Amino acid sequence: MRAALYARYSSDRQSDVSIDDQIRICHRRIAREGWFAGEIYSDHALSGATALRPGYQRMLEDARAGRFEILLAESLDRLSRDQEHIAALFKQLSFSSIQLVTIAEGEISELHVGLKGTMSALYLKDLAQKTHRGLEGRVRKGKSAGGISYGYELVRTINVNGLPMTGERTINTAEAVVVVRIFTAFAAGNSPRTIAMALNQEGIPGPRGKAWGPSTIYGNWRRGTGILNNELYAGRIIWNRQRFLKDPETGRRQARLNPAEEWVIEEVPELRIVDVDLWDAVKARQIANRRAISDPSATRSERARRPRYLFSGLLSCGQCGGGYVLVGKRHYGCANTRNRGTCINRLTIRRDVLEETVLDGLRDRLLAPDLAADFVAEYRREYTRLQREASAAESAQRAELTRIEREITNIVEAVKQGLFAPAMKAELETLEARKADLVSIMDTSPKDLPAIHPGISEVYQRKVTDLTNALNEDGLKSEATEIIRSLISSIRLVPHEDRLLIELEGALAAILALTNDDCPRAEARGRQITLVAGAGFEPATFRL
Repeated sequence: MRAALYARYSSDRQSDVSIDDQIRICHRRIAREGWFAGEIYSDHALSGATALRPGYQRMLEDARAGRFEILLAESLDRLSRDQEHIAALFKQLSFSSIQLVTIAEGEISELHVGLKGTMSALYLKDLAQKTHRGLEGRVRKGKSAGGISYGYELVRTINVNGLPMTGERTINTAEAVVVVRIFTAFAAGNSPRTIAMALNQEGIPGPRGKAWGPSTIYGNWRRGTGILNNELYAGRIIWNRQRFLKDPETGRRQARLNPAEEWVIEEVPELRIVDVDLWDAVKARQIANRRAISDPSATRSERARRPRYLFSGLLSCGQCGGGYVLVGKRHYGCANTRNRGTCINRLTIRRDVLEETVLDGLRDRLLAPDLAADFVAEYRREYTRLQREASAAESAQRAELTRIEREITNIVEAVKQGLFAPAMKAELETLEARKADLVSIMDTSPKDLPAIHPGISEVYQRKVTDLTNALNEDGLKSEATEIIRSLISSIRLVPHEDRLLIELEGALAAILALTNDDCPRAEARGRQITLVAGAGFEPATFRL
């Protein structure tokens, strides 16, 4: 019996020794039972509340592949603390005929899954409540509840008992100067983008050493994020403004605002960086900006569905690697150039030109003279084959149905003659069920396959010639957009002299590469397009 081992500890405050301890006692159990020690799966500093753990997922894959007969762990909560995940794991292991055993509970059954899963879920809830209570107590003492804001630094001291004190912080003088500068510039009428670009040009590092961006400065006033909304700069802590819930499908945390009456507010004047007048001036300008762009009938900005164009989210700058975004109604430009000033690429490209240039390349390849003819010939061959198979299948089904009806009639006649045995009833039920299945299959089977349109070549040529309009037809636009986007991994816009080279990467580039024999070079609407095929395709690059 091959016994795989799983071990886990949940916090980076714990030690890798915890994994070694779990493995050691599991090996002791394996030796006592006479099992064969198999693969060891482990996850370090990962919570049992999520199933998105590398070691855990690898263990599930090997279980499905039948690479072990027993899964051994120290306890059930090492595998998961989520009721849903525990039940799913047990179901998967049972289906694969794998025995689940733990040192603490022994062989796991449905009873363990129900009780232990409930206990683990309650443990997580209780732990969250106690942690929340402890953090609230720390905030009410004017200390940090976790993390550190720009403009402050941690103070590491030892209390009278010789234990480290947590939550203490002090003002970082150099960063505080930057904070005041940001508030002053904004109050004077400068935009967050202008402020961010100025700081980046002077080489002043932002929070966590990253470049400054407009969102870093402006943030979200409702959630209290961003430099301009951090109440701590005004000498006030606001805690419990929002809570986080884990999306059961993705495992990612989603923020939810708490009611204002649940907020914990504490005054900490010793940590004030921005004076009252400057803070009030910034808040007044923010309110004025919101009023200027507000519309009672409009959707809130964070809930608005931004327009999604054919290549939205796929564009990147070949100079800095940042995103290419709409910098106007019709032009794409480098986001880092526009928002941060950290990139020297100032070239832009019209959205319609970009889309048509890429589609032009696809259209030219799809209009190869023999392509439509080859498609029609292949379709007819496949049509003939499917018709032949459908006819053979229907004949076989009718023959089986005739045989089953004859057998049913024979059993009924035997019963009429007084011949009856318990097995006859079961046989009759089986035959009736199979007869119902055959009738259903024959009723739902397509009687005739769709014949190809006699003018399909002309229709194809016309659709491809006007590819852009065809993709935007009502009823086709959404599906066509998704298909085209699924064929493209990324589009890099590389500055070259006074123009942009368009580099495609993904299946679409591979398709174009496979239909390209001589790799011609040509200009398209003043833009040059370079296609980069995916791995495994040759030639690796070529130009339209």
